[in-house]
Amino acid sequence: MCGRYVLAVDPGALQDAFSLTEVPQFSPRFNVAPTQINPVITNEAPDAAAMMRWGLIPSWAKDKKMASALINARAESAAEKPSFRAAFKRRRCLVPVSGYYEWQERESGGGIPTYIHLPDSPLFALAGLWEVWREPETGETVKSYTIITTDANEYMSQFHHRMPVILDRRDYEVWLHDGDATPATSALMRPYSGSMDAYVVSRAVNRPMNDSPDLIEPAAS
Repeated sequence: MCGRYVLAVDPGALQDAFSLTEVPQFSPRFNVAPTQINPVITNEAPDAAAMMRWGLIPSWAKDKKMASALINARAESAAEKPSFRAAFKRRRCLVPVSGYYEWQERESGGGIPTYIHLPDSPLFALAGLWEVWREPETGETVKSYTIITTDANEYMSQFHHRMPVILDRRDYEVWLHDGDATPATSALMRPYSGSMDAYVVSRAVNRPMNDSPDLIEPAAS
């Protein structure tokens, strides 16, 4: 799964990396958690970034409560599951990240926080879905997103049996094409085949209120 991630860049770096014409203001983040507002790039406007809430709220939901359970969508069922199928068909997005956290279980205690990143890509994209929800009583519009997960590749399997879908840069256009999902779209939801790196970090990352560059420093041995 993917329950926390890092976006350790400023708007200018994001704009350059994804060749965007519009980027909202945001600060570098080192402990992005569900329900927080973060930049994503949608198929509706692939040359711009938009700020959205992490935790997808289906358009038919009566309230926001479902979002906490919908921070991830399984690649195997996203096209059919009622919560995600409309978004998978028509509303796909890129979730820019510098890396993400996973908690490795140990026999001696709780999960050990581990930072996962790509050694050759300081900024890359996870496959996501987005949705628009309107508050029935107030008419408030909330745009939200979820991150797609798939089976772990060989490297990631030492930490967890699932991993987020990491897209190669050459596949961004296919994922964001403006139209219904196609077999080519579905084919991208696979375990990442490139180089990955990981190291244990401080347990301070366990608290969402902690958000500083030292969170991605290797923990003292």
